[in-house]
Parts: sequence; C-alpha cells; structure tokens
Amino acid sequence: MGVLFLCLKVIMTLPAKRQDVLTGLRHLKMSRSPHAYVRGSTVQFYAGLKAGSAKLPVGPAVWICGDCHIGNLGVIADKKGRVATQIRDLDQTVIGNPVHDLVRLGLSLACAARGSELPGIVTAKILEELIAGYQDALRGNFDIEKDRSYRSKSIQSLLRQSVHRGWTHLAKERLTDVEPTIPLGRRFWPLSRGERSALNALFKTDDMRKLATSLQSRDSDETIKLIDAAYWVKGCSSLGRLRYAALACVGQGKAASFCLFDIKESVTAAAPRSPKAKMPKDNAVRVVMGARALSPNLGNRMMATRFLDKSVVVRELMPQDLKIEVDRLTQPEAMNIARYLAGVVGRAHGRQMSKEVRDEWVQDLSRNYTSSIDAPNWLWSSVVELVAIHEIDYLDHCRRYAIAARRN
Repeated sequence: MGVLFLCLKVIMTLPAKRQDVLTGLRHLKMSRSPHAYVRGSTVQFYAGLKAGSAKLPVGPAVWICGDCHIGNLGVIADKKGRVATQIRDLDQTVIGNPVHDLVRLGLSLACAARGSELPGIVTAKILEELIAGYQDALRGNFDIEKDRSYRSKSIQSLLRQSVHRGWTHLAKERLTDVEPTIPLGRRFWPLSRGERSALNALFKTDDMRKLATSLQSRDSDETIKLIDAAYWVKGCSSLGRLRYAALACVGQGKAASFCLFDIKESVTAAAPRSPKAKMPKDNAVRVVMGARALSPNLGNRMMATRFLDKSVVVRELMPQDLKIEVDRLTQPEAMNIARYLAGVVGRAHGRQMSKEVRDEWVQDLSRNYTSSIDAPNWLWSSVVELVAIHEIDYLDHCRRYAIAARRN
C-alpha cells in the first residue's frame, strides 16, 4: 500500500499520470473478493457465457442493463424527489436479450451467497426465487408505475432512509463536508488546465442550464455557475475513463441552491446487441436512451454531450439515490432480495413490451424446467458454470496482482 500512497502523491501534482494508477486501483478493487471481481468483469462474463454449454432462450429485443449485478440496482429519485428501486448504472445498456440480465443477476446473487457462507442449496433456491420474481413482474399491471412487489426488510429500510435525505447527507457522504468545495484527496484529484477550462465552458451552455433547472422544481430561467470540480476516482470497471465531480450553484441570493454533477465517459458496451437492433452510434446517447427505457427516474435526469472530444453522460446526483449494499446475507434475506430485484428487472424489461409479448415471454421462460430445481435448466447451468469460471479467473487475477505488486 506504500507504493499506492506514493503514486497518489504524484497524481496530486501530475494529472497526466493518472492512467497507470487508476489501472492499479481497478485491479486492487477486483482482488478484494470474488463478488467484487464479478462486478468488475463484464467482458469476462460475456466470454464465459458464450463459451458455456447452456443454450439460452432468445427473448424479445428490448433495452437491457447489460451489467445487471446487485450493486447496479438501487433507490433512484425522479426529478421531483420521488423514489423507486430501479437500475442505477446503464454503461453497458444495449438492445439485446433480456436473459443476459437474468443470468448476470443470478451470478451476482450466487457469489453474494457464497461470500456469506450460505449452503450450496441456497443458490438453487435463489435462482428459483429469481425466475419467479421476474415472471410475476411480467404478469403485473403496467398501466400503473407503483411497485407492489414484496420488499425485504433491508429494501424497506433503504427506501425509508432515502426519502429522508437532503443536500447535507449528500455533501457529507460524497464530499465529506457541507461547504461548497470539493476536497482533494484519495477520491478527488486535481484537474489539468484544459479540463477546468472545458468544464467552465460546459456549464455555460443552455443544455447544462436546462438540465440543472429541470430538477427539484427549480425555475427554468435560473442561472447556473460552476463552483468547483475535480477528477473523480469512482467505480470499478469504469476506472480509467474520464470521470468528474462538478459542484454548481443554481439560482442567486437566498433562493440559490448547490448541486453535485457526475460527468462520466461512455465507451462501447461489452454486452452483445440483438442482430437487427438499431441503436445510436454515440455511446452517451445510447446510455441515455437505455436509461430512459429501463429506469425513467434516472434516465430523465441525464444528458448526453461531448467533452474533450469524448462522449459523456452528465447527471445531477440526488440525495435520495442509494445503491443496494450486500455484505452478509441470511438464507431468507438472500431469497427475498433475489425475488424482489428480479421483479425490478422484470418491470424494466416488461414496460418495453406489449401485453401479448410479455405473456409469450413468460411462457417461453416456463419451459426447460428440471425435476431437481424449480427453475429453467439453462439458468442453473449458466450460473453454476460462470461461478466456476469466475472463481478460477479471480484467483488468477489475485496471483497476477500480487506478483505485480511485489515487482513495484
């Protein structure tokens, strides 16, 4: 870790030297646990899925998350601060096979169960709850947006916590202080002159003003001013891309309010798209379109633009936004969360389908069950094979990381 801190000191004065340190940080994060490795290995997931023996059904071509692990779902606020559990990270979104989201979520839940030292039979029960929750959601009433599915105690607690949060909570959590500055340190690094100049220019555009004033009942004619900004060391698989935190002031005088923006580079998705799918060539536009289809609360708060010749997505962070954290699961909690999160994904997929298509998809998913598990054989086989592949890849990743660390 001494080498890492030395690198960070260099980074504080040399923004141009970020890339090597960010790569090292990504490898460090992925080495912390098998579940952490799964979260950061989207490319390996699809390679393993392609090489697997299970024949996956091909569902309706809809926008999918593409990286549907537990950490990419959470409580999301809409423009007016109303909350719902939705998909919260759409970097990998494509028009593709909805089965890919189910298998990815199943793998994530299986790894969380293994990390919680739950018996192997619990993985089978998790997958049973997952497919049941997904099908129940597809059978639901899509004429109303209200989520009536059963919520586990942890989800209920997260929702209660979310609705009582304000700017002070967001500032202390993200910035460590409520003062209108971004403190440089481990998470926030200094900008180059070119980056700061480009950010100042971005916040003077009409598109940026419209995005900022569209939230939290602000007046559409209010002004927006950039107060402070920094390079944001955040995420895992996205470490190494452009990522900025920008603190802005909207309005003037006593009516002024502070807000925090996340500016994130969008790159080509690893998730495979449906063969005949027509999607935007610009990756940021793709992310925003996928978000609006899958997670309206989030998608309607996002904007695609160009920044330093890169495609980026800009969104204001809301105090109510919270990710689902899974540390230690009991068997009942694992099963309840599996059913609930699968329902969230089912509603995200299902709102893009007609009732006839949803009914047909439910029937397709009901085929190929075995006598030993109340879930499709392809789901069980895929998750088991991927758990084994990721376990091997994780141990090899740790070995290579340890060797590289000793050399440095």
